Amino acid sequence: MAERRSGAAEGLSRLSEWADAHLSLLRSLSSGLAVAAVLVLARSVRMTTKFTSASDIPVGFVEKNVKLRGKLHQITEKGLEVEHIPISVPFITSLQRKWQSKGLLLVRLAGVELAPSGMAWLQQELKPKEMIWFQLLGREDLALECLVLVNKGRFLSVCLNEEILRQGLGRTARIEGLHHDSRLYWKLHKRLLRAELKALKKNKGIWREESYSERIRDRISNNKFVQTLKQFASWLRSSI
Repeated sequence: MAERRSGAAEGLSRLSEWADAHLSLLRSLSSGLAVAAVLVLARSVRMTTKFTSASDIPVGFVEKNVKLRGKLHQITEKGLEVEHIPISVPFITSLQRKWQSKGLLLVRLAGVELAPSGMAWLQQELKPKEMIWFQLLGREDLALECLVLVNKGRFLSVCLNEEILRQGLGRTARIEGLHHDSRLYWKLHKRLLRAELKALKKNKGIWREESYSERIRDRISNNKFVQTLKQFASWLRSSI
């Protein structure tokens, strides 16, 4: 029994000596853990922050092409008005809700010049309050240039930028916010060009060629003599 006590005491003494000898290491370790905890907390706060304007989004988010989630509110000529829905962390999110302001982000389809039929298609396909994902590519004034993705089913997502071009409802354009000579720019630009080429080959949307009968009908309706006859017939009907 006495031997066990002396052994335990010796072990405790050695542990104490080791701790004294490595006191600076232990202090550095505890400081490092504290700093790491602060960094994790700061990152959590940033990821759970609700952005209400394009200027609120950190530059690092845009440079790293972070993907954000949002709820669609309205489709306008300027772009999609989206309510940002951040990652939810129980304690942090409940605190942030008390001081977060309200506002919508203006999201544009990067690399796409929408035709009027394209906007009509978007208004038909997208439902109000529908959840979408938008990957940040650039920021121009108060708008965000993004790749916009919509979930279609459990395992399928559709990139609206490509789908618009694939349906012939728009044309490819410069991707604002990305450097013209970057790998990402040309990777995305090729994707968009391929989608546009599919519509062109299938004569879809704005690339649809008029048939011979349609061209003849348009020429007749635009003929000045025919237009004069129509005006005379209209005047005759109103006079009788």
